[in-house]
Amino acid sequence: MAKKENIASVLAFEKKLVPSDGYMYGTCWDDRSAVTPLKLIEKSVRGTISNRLKPAVQKDPVKLNAEVEKANLQRVDACALAPEQDTLKLNFSLKILGGLAKPSACNNALFKESYSAAVNDYIGSEGCKEIARRYALNIANARFLWRNRVGAENIEVQVSALNKNAPQSWTFDATEFSTRHFDDSSSAVDELAARIAGALASEDDFLMLDINCFVQVGKAQDIYPSEELVLDKGKGTKGKILYSVNDIAAMHSQKIGNALRTIDTWYPEFDSGSSAGPIAIEPYGAVTNLGKAFRTPAAKQDFYTFFDSWARGGQLERIEDQHYVMAVIVRGGVFGESDK
Repeated sequence: MAKKENIASVLAFEKKLVPSDGYMYGTCWDDRSAVTPLKLIEKSVRGTISNRLKPAVQKDPVKLNAEVEKANLQRVDACALAPEQDTLKLNFSLKILGGLAKPSACNNALFKESYSAAVNDYIGSEGCKEIARRYALNIANARFLWRNRVGAENIEVQVSALNKNAPQSWTFDATEFSTRHFDDSSSAVDELAARIAGALASEDDFLMLDINCFVQVGKAQDIYPSEELVLDKGKGTKGKILYSVNDIAAMHSQKIGNALRTIDTWYPEFDSGSSAGPIAIEPYGAVTNLGKAFRTPAAKQDFYTFFDSWARGGQLERIEDQHYVMAVIVRGGVFGESDK
């Protein structure tokens, strides 16, 4: 079969991990009966100039003094617990969907057939167990808290499966699970992973999880909702805008989803000194805050290099590469290819 006969110029996959926004509340670790929504507050602050100055200014004391005397006036959003509260409660839901063997859009029947055969072979041999285990660990270790996880004295994650035919619940002490590797395990993690794997491997089933996380950060401490991207920063506009929904401080569903799919330890540099630790599943292994792609086409470690062969019936040398390809499909996206 010629390759040009097996090209899908229109190819897309729906994401299979679908988190909601995360809503933030304040409470007390020892008594969680009273829970209040956290609201954003606006602050007007007078900061100092701390950016790198031009060499001519640095070398001239008069110019330097004149520059640092300038007030750095800002209006920013902030969020904090009340004086009597020491614990953040974060609540969100997570839906896990099946149907990995069926693209949401594909305009080539031959490609669809070979792709579906590859996915079914993977599900038959691996059952999505490894990627599901890593998703479960990212729930158990509360990676989705991002900055709110740093400096927390206690972190408890409560997970409930809401499917009416098989309700189940688990409680995790997030401090017992590392965010630097996926070697940890427990019976509760294994049970949650089995439920996630079952949903992913199914043809059209799903799993709905309700997740409540309690984080003891200290009385009246700052809380960190998602920050909004402000494209038009005109003079006098607010310098930092935080995310809220119906006056409740919140985290973007995209940010929670990014944390849940931070499972890629299969990229070549993971065991080297330049490793970034586990990175989010991306076609090129992009880590934007480092300005680096850890999976480049030149090194033949990117998604498209693996996918173009595997989805047409080829074999990948390492099972880890198959895990990676399947995790990108779970992530979803548009992956069409031109036949030119």
